Amino acid sequence: MNIDDFWTVIETARTDAASASGDPGQAFVSALVERLAATSKQTILEYQQCFDQLHGAIYRWDIWAAGYLIGGGCSDDAFMDFRAGLIAQGRQWYERAATAPDVLAQHPDVIAAAAEGSDEALFNETVNYAASYAYERINGDEDDCTFYDDYDHFCGPRTDQAPADMGESFDFDDASEMQARFPGLARLFLEHSEA
Repeated sequence: MNIDDFWTVIETARTDAASASGDPGQAFVSALVERLAATSKQTILEYQQCFDQLHGAIYRWDIWAAGYLIGGGCSDDAFMDFRAGLIAQGRQWYERAATAPDVLAQHPDVIAAAAEGSDEALFNETVNYAASYAYERINGDEDDCTFYDDYDHFCGPRTDQAPADMGESFDFDDASEMQARFPGLARLFLEHSEA
């Protein structure tokens, strides 16, 4: 699976989920698992490898700060869920956010969350596990141990890697810093909370 194939899977699952009722985030994960489970174990492992690459590519302070504003805070675990949620938004939103995270102030779900005082827009924990759920469905296993064992074998031996370059660190709790770096998101979330 190459990166274009990966994004095709994501976009197809988004299209499938659009017609489902209930929680849109969960509908997306269900559609994604269905799509992946209709493929092969090899394809699922390749999907996870692409997912990990994209997930790691946005492990940056500026993306984390955007999640911090949208979520009213953002722990390590929440940042993992935020990055998964960005991937779930599809290629266009992912690439736009990766280039300039403040563009998320234009995302309809973010705008709605700000208006409602919600702190859950774009966070989607279960997207992180879609491949393991699909693999489990194909394998018939009751736990996902086999998926992670097979994925480790698929990826080969891991060497200690240097930490990712996260860019410039800054204080997420400094309102003037956040307003300067993220004027759109600050308008939606900081000014709303200060009112």
